[in-house]
Amino acid sequence: MDDPVLTARALIRDRFPTARTVFLAGSVLTERRTPTSDLDIVVLLDGPPAPSRESLVYRGWPVELFLQTETVWHDFADRETAKRNSPLLAMCADGMLLVDADGLGASLQDEARRRWAAGPPPLSDRERDQARYALTDLLDDLRGCTDRAERLYLVAHMLQHASELVLLVGGHWLGRGKWLSRRLAAADPGVHRALSEAAPQAIAGDSEAFAAVVTDVLERAGGPLWEGYAGR
Repeated sequence: MDDPVLTARALIRDRFPTARTVFLAGSVLTERRTPTSDLDIVVLLDGPPAPSRESLVYRGWPVELFLQTETVWHDFADRETAKRNSPLLAMCADGMLLVDADGLGASLQDEARRRWAAGPPPLSDRERDQARYALTDLLDDLRGCTDRAERLYLVAHMLQHASELVLLVGGHWLGRGKWLSRRLAAADPGVHRALSEAAPQAIAGDSEAFAAVVTDVLERAGGPLWEGYAGR
Protein backbone atom coordinates (compact mmCIF):
# COMPACT_ATOMS: atom_id res chain seq x y z
CA MET A 1 0.00 0.00 0.00
CA ASP A 2 1.04 3.61 -0.58
CA ASP A 3 2.25 5.92 2.15
CA PRO A 4 -0.70 6.75 4.44
CA VAL A 5 -0.21 10.52 4.19
CA LEU A 6 -0.02 10.44 0.39
CA THR A 7 -3.07 8.18 0.30
CA ALA A 8 -5.06 10.49 2.55
CA ARG A 9 -4.15 13.50 0.42
CA ALA A 10 -5.23 11.68 -2.74
CA LEU A 11 -8.53 10.66 -1.18
CA ILE A 12 -9.29 14.23 -0.18
CA ARG A 13 -8.46 15.51 -3.65
CA ASP A 14 -10.77 12.90 -5.18
CA ARG A 15 -13.68 13.15 -2.77
CA PHE A 16 -13.54 16.52 -1.01
CA PRO A 17 -11.61 19.07 -3.09
CA THR A 18 -13.43 21.98 -1.37
CA ALA A 19 -12.75 20.81 2.19
CA ARG A 20 -11.98 23.64 4.59
CA THR A 21 -9.92 21.48 6.93
CA VAL A 22 -8.65 17.90 7.04
CA PHE A 23 -6.91 16.02 9.85
CA LEU A 24 -5.24 12.63 9.47
CA ALA A 25 -4.99 10.78 12.78
CA GLY A 26 -4.56 7.37 14.35
CA SER A 27 -1.91 4.72 14.75
CA VAL A 28 -0.71 5.01 11.14
CA LEU A 29 1.21 8.11 12.20
CA THR A 30 2.95 6.38 15.11
CA GLU A 31 5.18 3.43 15.92
CA ARG A 32 2.01 1.55 16.95
CA ARG A 33 1.03 1.15 13.29
CA THR A 34 0.00 -2.41 12.41
CA PRO A 35 -1.00 -4.18 9.15
CA THR A 36 -4.66 -3.57 10.06
CA SER A 37 -4.34 0.10 11.01
CA ASP A 38 -6.78 2.37 9.23
CA LEU A 39 -6.73 6.00 8.19
CA ASP A 40 -8.80 8.12 10.56
CA ILE A 41 -9.65 11.29 8.67
CA VAL A 42 -11.63 14.26 10.01
CA VAL A 43 -12.99 16.47 7.23
CA LEU A 44 -14.55 19.90 7.81
CA LEU A 45 -17.02 20.98 5.12
CA ASP A 46 -19.51 23.82 4.80
CA GLY A 47 -22.47 21.46 4.43
CA PRO A 48 -23.64 18.08 3.04
CA PRO A 49 -22.50 15.35 3.02
CA ALA A 50 -21.46 16.63 6.45
CA PRO A 51 -22.36 15.70 9.07
CA SER A 52 -21.89 11.99 8.42
CA ARG A 53 -19.51 9.10 8.92
CA GLU A 54 -18.29 6.62 6.31
CA SER A 55 -16.10 3.52 6.27
CA LEU A 56 -14.41 2.56 3.00
CA VAL A 57 -11.31 1.08 1.40
CA TYR A 58 -9.17 3.42 -0.69
CA ARG A 59 -6.09 2.22 -2.56
CA GLY A 60 -5.92 -0.78 -0.25
CA TRP A 61 -6.25 1.26 2.94
CA PRO A 62 -9.22 0.92 5.30
CA VAL A 63 -10.50 4.44 5.95
CA GLU A 64 -12.78 5.97 8.59
CA LEU A 65 -14.15 9.33 7.44
CA PHE A 66 -15.62 11.76 9.95
CA LEU A 67 -17.37 14.51 7.99
CA GLN A 68 -18.36 17.58 9.99
CA THR A 69 -19.19 21.24 9.76
CA GLU A 70 -17.62 23.79 12.09
CA THR A 71 -20.79 23.88 14.22
CA VAL A 72 -21.07 20.11 14.37
CA TRP A 73 -17.40 19.83 15.36
CA HIS A 74 -18.01 21.95 18.44
CA ASP A 75 -21.23 20.09 19.29
CA PHE A 76 -19.40 16.75 19.08
CA ALA A 77 -16.49 17.99 21.15
CA ASP A 78 -18.84 19.28 23.86
CA ARG A 79 -20.87 16.05 24.00
CA GLU A 80 -17.78 13.86 24.10
CA THR A 81 -16.17 16.01 26.75
CA ALA A 82 -19.24 15.58 28.97
CA LYS A 83 -18.69 11.80 28.66
CA ARG A 84 -14.98 12.23 29.51
CA ASN A 85 -13.98 10.43 26.32
CA SER A 86 -13.34 12.51 23.21
CA PRO A 87 -11.85 10.73 20.21
CA LEU A 88 -12.51 13.89 18.19
CA LEU A 89 -10.39 16.13 20.40
CA ALA A 90 -7.66 13.49 20.47
CA MET A 91 -7.63 13.12 16.68
CA CYS A 92 -7.47 16.85 16.10
CA ALA A 93 -4.97 17.54 18.89
CA ASP A 94 -2.50 14.83 17.87
CA GLY A 95 -3.35 14.42 14.20
CA MET A 96 -1.62 15.79 11.12
CA LEU A 97 -3.24 18.86 9.61
CA LEU A 98 -3.41 18.05 5.88
CA VAL A 99 -5.66 20.86 4.66
CA ASP A 100 -6.31 24.30 6.11
CA ALA A 101 -7.95 26.46 3.48
CA ASP A 102 -8.92 29.39 5.68
CA GLY A 103 -7.23 29.04 9.06
CA LEU A 104 -10.01 26.97 10.62
CA GLY A 105 -7.76 23.92 10.93
CA ALA A 106 -5.10 25.70 12.96
CA SER A 107 -7.77 27.25 15.16
CA LEU A 108 -9.48 23.92 15.84
CA GLN A 109 -6.18 22.18 16.49
CA ASP A 110 -5.21 24.84 19.02
CA GLU A 111 -8.60 24.49 20.71
CA ALA A 112 -8.37 20.68 20.72
CA ARG A 113 -4.92 20.78 22.29
CA ARG A 114 -6.02 23.24 24.99
CA ARG A 115 -9.12 21.22 25.84
CA TRP A 116 -7.25 17.93 25.82
CA ALA A 117 -4.53 19.29 28.09
CA ALA A 118 -7.16 20.65 30.49
CA GLY A 119 -8.60 17.17 30.93
CA PRO A 120 -12.20 15.99 31.33
CA PRO A 121 -14.75 17.38 33.83
CA PRO A 122 -14.00 16.40 37.43
CA LEU A 123 -15.76 13.39 38.91
CA SER A 124 -18.65 14.24 41.24
CA ASP A 125 -19.05 12.52 44.61
CA ARG A 126 -22.16 10.76 43.34
CA GLU A 127 -20.37 9.48 40.25
CA ARG A 128 -17.43 8.31 42.34
CA ASP A 129 -19.74 6.38 44.68
CA GLN A 130 -21.54 4.79 41.72
CA ALA A 131 -18.22 3.62 40.27
CA ARG A 132 -17.03 2.30 43.66
CA TYR A 133 -20.27 0.43 44.21
CA ALA A 134 -20.26 -1.16 40.74
CA LEU A 135 -16.67 -2.38 41.08
CA THR A 136 -17.21 -3.61 44.65
CA ASP A 137 -20.22 -5.62 43.52
CA LEU A 138 -18.24 -7.20 40.69
CA LEU A 139 -15.38 -8.01 43.07
CA ASP A 140 -17.75 -9.82 45.43
CA ASP A 141 -19.15 -11.78 42.48
CA LEU A 142 -15.64 -12.79 41.39
CA ARG A 143 -14.69 -14.02 44.84
CA GLY A 144 -17.68 -16.33 44.90
CA CYS A 145 -17.53 -17.39 41.25
CA THR A 146 -17.06 -21.10 40.45
CA ASP A 147 -18.15 -21.05 36.80
CA ARG A 148 -15.28 -20.67 34.32
CA ALA A 149 -17.33 -18.89 31.65
CA GLU A 150 -18.82 -16.46 34.17
CA ARG A 151 -15.36 -15.77 35.59
CA LEU A 152 -14.12 -14.83 32.12
CA TYR A 153 -16.86 -12.25 31.69
CA LEU A 154 -16.47 -10.94 35.22
CA VAL A 155 -12.74 -10.36 34.81
CA ALA A 156 -13.24 -8.61 31.48
CA HIS A 157 -15.90 -6.35 32.98
CA MET A 158 -13.80 -5.64 36.06
CA LEU A 159 -10.75 -4.84 33.98
CA GLN A 160 -12.69 -2.13 32.21
CA HIS A 161 -14.32 -0.76 35.39
CA ALA A 162 -11.06 -0.72 37.36
CA SER A 163 -9.15 0.98 34.54
CA GLU A 164 -11.86 3.60 34.13
CA LEU A 165 -11.98 4.27 37.87
CA VAL A 166 -8.23 4.94 38.00
CA LEU A 167 -8.52 7.36 35.08
CA LEU A 168 -11.62 9.11 36.43
CA VAL A 169 -10.21 9.61 39.91
CA GLY A 170 -6.95 10.91 38.44
CA GLY A 171 -8.70 13.37 36.13
CA HIS A 172 -7.63 11.62 32.94
CA TRP A 173 -9.52 11.03 29.71
CA LEU A 174 -11.23 7.68 29.18
CA GLY A 175 -10.89 5.46 26.12
CA ARG A 176 -12.48 2.40 24.55
CA GLY A 177 -10.85 -0.91 23.68
CA LYS A 178 -7.14 -0.53 23.00
CA TRP A 179 -7.38 3.16 23.85
CA LEU A 180 -8.48 2.37 27.40
CA SER A 181 -5.29 0.33 27.79
CA ARG A 182 -3.18 3.12 26.29
CA ARG A 183 -4.75 5.84 28.42
CA LEU A 184 -4.17 3.83 31.61
CA ALA A 185 -0.62 2.89 30.62
CA ALA A 186 0.17 6.58 30.17
CA ALA A 187 -1.61 7.73 33.34
CA ASP A 188 -0.53 4.97 35.74
CA PRO A 189 1.86 2.39 34.26
CA GLY A 190 2.12 0.52 37.57
CA VAL A 191 -1.59 -0.18 37.84
CA HIS A 192 -1.79 -0.92 34.12
CA ARG A 193 0.97 -3.51 34.41
CA ALA A 194 -0.52 -5.05 37.56
CA LEU A 195 -3.99 -5.40 36.05
CA SER A 196 -2.66 -6.72 32.74
CA GLU A 197 -0.52 -9.36 34.44
CA ALA A 198 -3.13 -10.46 36.99
CA ALA A 199 -6.16 -10.63 34.68
CA PRO A 200 -5.03 -13.74 32.72
CA GLN A 201 -4.32 -15.52 36.03
CA ALA A 202 -7.82 -14.67 37.23
CA ILE A 203 -9.37 -15.96 34.03
CA ALA A 204 -7.42 -19.21 34.48
CA GLY A 205 -8.85 -19.63 37.98
CA ASP A 206 -6.42 -17.92 40.36
CA SER A 207 -8.07 -14.58 41.07
CA GLU A 208 -6.20 -13.64 44.26
CA ALA A 209 -3.70 -11.26 42.66
CA PHE A 210 -6.32 -9.65 40.42
CA ALA A 211 -8.67 -9.14 43.37
CA ALA A 212 -5.83 -7.51 45.30
CA VAL A 213 -5.11 -5.05 42.48
CA VAL A 214 -8.80 -4.19 42.12
CA THR A 215 -9.05 -3.69 45.89
CA ASP A 216 -6.10 -1.29 45.71
CA VAL A 217 -7.86 0.63 42.94
CA LEU A 218 -10.95 0.89 45.14
CA GLU A 219 -8.89 2.12 48.09
CA ARG A 220 -7.50 4.92 45.97
CA ALA A 221 -11.06 5.99 45.16
CA GLY A 222 -12.27 5.94 48.77
CA GLY A 223 -12.53 2.23 49.46
CA PRO A 224 -15.01 -0.54 48.60
CA LEU A 225 -18.65 0.53 48.80
CA TRP A 226 -21.68 -1.72 49.06
CA GLU A 227 -23.48 -1.66 52.41
CA GLY A 228 -25.33 1.61 52.86
CA TYR A 229 -25.02 2.67 49.25
CA ALA A 230 -28.14 4.50 48.03
CA GLY A 231 -27.66 5.36 44.39
CA ARG A 232 -30.17 7.07 42.14
